[in-house]
Amino acid sequence: MNFLDIIQKKKENKALSEEEIKFFIENYVKGEIPDYQVSAFLMAVYFNKLNLDETYYLTKAMIDSGDRVDLSEVPGSKVDKHSTGGVGDTVTLVLGPLLASVGLVFAKMSGRGLGHTGGTLDKLESIPGFNINIGGKEFVEILKKSNIAVIGQTENIVPADKLLYALRDATATVDNVSLIASSILSKKIALGTDGLVLDVKVGSGAFMKDVPSAVELSELMVNLGKKFGRNTKAIITSMNEPLGDAIGNSLEVIEAINILKGKKSGHLKEIALRIGSKLMIMEGLAKTEAEARKVLEGKISDGSAIEKFKEMVELQGGDPSYIDNTDKFKKSSIIKDITSEETGFVKAIEAIEIGIASRDLGAGRHKKGDVLDLSAGIYLHKKVGDFVEKGEKIATIYTEKENEVAGAIERIKAAYAFSDKREDYKLIIEEID
Repeated sequence: MNFLDIIQKKKENKALSEEEIKFFIENYVKGEIPDYQVSAFLMAVYFNKLNLDETYYLTKAMIDSGDRVDLSEVPGSKVDKHSTGGVGDTVTLVLGPLLASVGLVFAKMSGRGLGHTGGTLDKLESIPGFNINIGGKEFVEILKKSNIAVIGQTENIVPADKLLYALRDATATVDNVSLIASSILSKKIALGTDGLVLDVKVGSGAFMKDVPSAVELSELMVNLGKKFGRNTKAIITSMNEPLGDAIGNSLEVIEAINILKGKKSGHLKEIALRIGSKLMIMEGLAKTEAEARKVLEGKISDGSAIEKFKEMVELQGGDPSYIDNTDKFKKSSIIKDITSEETGFVKAIEAIEIGIASRDLGAGRHKKGDVLDLSAGIYLHKKVGDFVEKGEKIATIYTEKENEVAGAIERIKAAYAFSDKREDYKLIIEEID
């Protein structure tokens, strides 16, 4: 078989066979196909697309390029969720302990933040001692003990994705639904969970900028999951403002802790409850959303959810006293309030601008390998639908970077849009089963 013939075939918009796609991935991972040929292939895929079967073959070949995580030793239903990335999106840290407290096994491999979106691993590392570099055997042992573990992706899980993603990034072929779906689903299927809910974000702070493209991606991933025999559903949620009130690493962990302690509500809690209810119904622990939500709310009220969070922190080497007393988290030396220059109802908050401001203050990366300031970030006191008087506090910034303060303040002020009447914010746009 010759890879040039495969490129030619896709260039002519013909469907590829499983053997052809398998040949491509196997030889690319071995280093036998050069990047310049794969770049040409990716551009052909970008313009001519892959059908469902081709996307399935690609995902399967990517999974087979490395190891799978065997969770068969772990009793109970293993569940997972994936977010396509947003700003102030700390759902994993709220959802995981909730699901573990109702008896589901929350097995999660997460990533780091890049650009304007945060990463779960960075957030967890703001808890002193927390270890995300855990191998497969230890991962299984922790799950057996506490039903929950959140770790970094191990080196040999889907190595083909690491290679392809880096090349897609360098060739402007990131935003193709088949390539996005195969990248996400390959890592999820390799993990071996039973039930999966995909949280596909749409809006200014999201990867998908409009609803039709979010629906297309969601439907493809749900169908792909089902082709692999996985119970898969998707929820399309708005990212036209940051999801939580906190944007940053330790700031977001503190917000998640406060939700689990029953001290805070809002959109972040709502999404966690919605996804949690879906997974409970999918795994037969509840018949209706109302029934599932009641159980989940009960786990917050009786302290089970926060205890699960503490248990996870302890088993992964972190200091649980930070969960009991969030005042122990390191504070930034520069803390500045931002006030509104207008009176009115908050109409929108450009999430991407808030994410960029948070990154510039030290909470995010400009490039891989950048060292983060885990206490830096932004706290939003006013969200969409809230009434604001001129001169009232809308946000607070936390940083060590004096030279970034003025720019961040301007960016945050510009991110807020006001209206003279209150407008409803549609958080959940669509559900795909």
